[in-house]
Amino acid sequence: MERWAEALSFGAFHRGLRRGAAYGYGGESPEGLRRRELARLGGITYLDHAGTALFPQSLLKAFTDDLNENVYGNPHSQNISSKLTSDTIEHVRYRILQHFNTSVEDYTVIFTSGSTAALKLVAEAFPWVPETAEDPGSRFCYLTDNHTSVVGMRAIADAMNVLSVPVKPKDILSGTDGLVAGGNSCKTPHLFCYPAQSNFSGTRYPLAWIEQIKSGQLHPIKVQGKWSVLLDAASYVSTSPLDLSLHQADFVPLSFYKMFGFPTGLGALLVKNEAAACLRKVYFGGGTAAAYLAGEDFYLPKKSVAERFEDGTVSFLDIIALKHGFDALERLTGGMKNIEQHTFALAHYTYRILSTLTYPNGAPAVHLYSDTDFSSPEVQGPIINFNVLDENGDIVGYSQVDKLAGLYNIHIRTGCFCNTGACQQHLGISNNDIKKNLQAGHVCGDDIDVVDGRPTGSVRISFGYMSTFEDAQAFLKFIITTRLIGCNMVNIPSPRQTISELVASPRENGHTCDNNSANKLPPNKSTGDSGLSTSSTSVNMPVSLQPAKRHSERDMTEVFGNPAEDMPSGRRPVTVTNIYLYPIKSCAAFEVMRWPIGNTGLLYDRSFMVANHNGVCITQKQEPRLCLVQPFIDLEQNVMIIRAEAMDPISVSLEEDSESLTQTCQSKVCSHRVQTHDCGGRAADWFSAFLGRQCRLIRQSSDFKRNANKKDEKGETSAARAPLSLVNEAQYLLINRTSILQLRDKVVERLSGHATDVWLSALIKKLENGTRNFFRLWLPLKTKKLSLEYT
Repeated sequence: MERWAEALSFGAFHRGLRRGAAYGYGGESPEGLRRRELARLGGITYLDHAGTALFPQSLLKAFTDDLNENVYGNPHSQNISSKLTSDTIEHVRYRILQHFNTSVEDYTVIFTSGSTAALKLVAEAFPWVPETAEDPGSRFCYLTDNHTSVVGMRAIADAMNVLSVPVKPKDILSGTDGLVAGGNSCKTPHLFCYPAQSNFSGTRYPLAWIEQIKSGQLHPIKVQGKWSVLLDAASYVSTSPLDLSLHQADFVPLSFYKMFGFPTGLGALLVKNEAAACLRKVYFGGGTAAAYLAGEDFYLPKKSVAERFEDGTVSFLDIIALKHGFDALERLTGGMKNIEQHTFALAHYTYRILSTLTYPNGAPAVHLYSDTDFSSPEVQGPIINFNVLDENGDIVGYSQVDKLAGLYNIHIRTGCFCNTGACQQHLGISNNDIKKNLQAGHVCGDDIDVVDGRPTGSVRISFGYMSTFEDAQAFLKFIITTRLIGCNMVNIPSPRQTISELVASPRENGHTCDNNSANKLPPNKSTGDSGLSTSSTSVNMPVSLQPAKRHSERDMTEVFGNPAEDMPSGRRPVTVTNIYLYPIKSCAAFEVMRWPIGNTGLLYDRSFMVANHNGVCITQKQEPRLCLVQPFIDLEQNVMIIRAEAMDPISVSLEEDSESLTQTCQSKVCSHRVQTHDCGGRAADWFSAFLGRQCRLIRQSSDFKRNANKKDEKGETSAARAPLSLVNEAQYLLINRTSILQLRDKVVERLSGHATDVWLSALIKKLENGTRNFFRLWLPLKTKKLSLEYT
């Protein structure tokens, strides 16, 4: 890391600032602003601002104070509280138009549930002319580097018998391929859609296209007619000013959570008043009608464009929150121009460092996907897209990078980002590749990151108005540490941690939601880490303890086979030396020497979990202190004892009909629905006091069945799938001695300079002693999929 120290310093960052870049907002430092406004981030490095901005604390406080001080009624009523709501909504409309340097004389604000709903509204209301034998009709033309929601408009166009035409960015940028200039006497309406900023790469397309296309100086395709322009500004306006007095697009969809982080589920369509007059409305909802008849086809819409298209009651409290969003943005940053310069400075610096990272053999550490050289915020937004490479130039799958980043508390985005066109363009994925990947089981949003050695997606980081230099620095340290200091994606100390500090911040035990869980390390007895034991303080069950028959468990011999029977020829026996279970998901391990087997694996293994006040499972990724909770199962007393330092121990009954199981609730584990019982107020109070937040202890219902998604050798889902407890993917995880010893050697090699560190010494000792035979069990290898090494 020493060789990178200068490049990663704030001095190097500041010296490298380019034109159009500036760090901070002239007053309080970005670091100070974030500590005050986003204290909830703690040690998180948040780099998904293109996904959503994070709301500042002062915005939420101002909004809740407003609600506490005023009474806002339904705006469709006529009473005083409703009049207050209506007036406030109109004030917010003015404020939105003012933010984009325009007014009600030129534009109308139509509130929607988001930019996607705004796009759908345009597709449904645009005055399309269907194609006929006599008339070629309208054209729906869109840039291939558009969000899914824009491309989806073609389904409505197709239903109207309107031809959809995709256009590649290079064809317009090059000024060739079908571009014609000249007059335009034809009045057939056409629509061209393009993003102000690519949500994939951050490329910013010329806003000058708007006027060039509308005036006939530039045609996306060789079709004459009256062209309207839809500018998808959802990504762009989160970090840059948009002046609609200069760039008068006909339609501008927005999502406000991209700008403020709150409220979500609220967007708008800014419509140029000239274009609004031609929009057609079919459906009408409450509040849109001036008059209609229930028993006859008679309907007269209201004159206001906004009232005609805002079906039902608008989300009026969320709209009121927008006022406080604009206030906060202006108060904290001084305006969008400052945000643009601040975020570009961070993006340019990060891009510059990433582009220089190479392995000792000269091979690049990352492959960057960009249409620009990050020379100016006019052509590039604060988004960086890339894939990590190994020293041989092979892709490291994005899901693996995402999981490792999570261990370092770095939040990124992976996949194709709802932008298949840009993904295909930059990654060289053909149409046939998309279809083949689908047949191989890959769908949008999953973690199948490499098919036939080729990536199906990439990694994206993005900066926002509350991003700091420390965010960029932490990310770069993460890439350098995991790629260029020889660790080969092995989990070594975080760039923000010393070796000693690592012990205090363990990660979730067990496996993650992937298909390689069998390669994980054995669980940590003292910390719940998915690594090796660093302490010998866990409780061993006595060898003489016999399973209690009332649990309907099976003996291990029944499950794994008799040591003397059915040993395949040529196979060597396997010795199981350590057995661990985790009664409470993400809490400390419970080591045993002999244990009963149930239908879902080791009896009571991950039968319980801690959930927040919304019923969502809490793991060590959110609450590292869970590793300090030590559960102990007493089969004879049929209770689970829970201990933690400075806390009185409590017991939880294991009986299914226990009075402590108060209610049935739904939850999720690794995206799968599970049905659970709440373990009552006493357990909830214990965990809430220990973690310092409201939470509950819940237990999977015994009558709820959840099976593993096991596939056979042909890749087809097997009919006989193993039932699961609250585990993520599998009933059992196995690790062998050879892997343990290999890890020991790697730890010694990588961290030899810290050999005197207490943590390292303890780890090495446990690695060396971790192969003691606590319990001997012969395991016949009955499946070709189980591959073990022997010593």
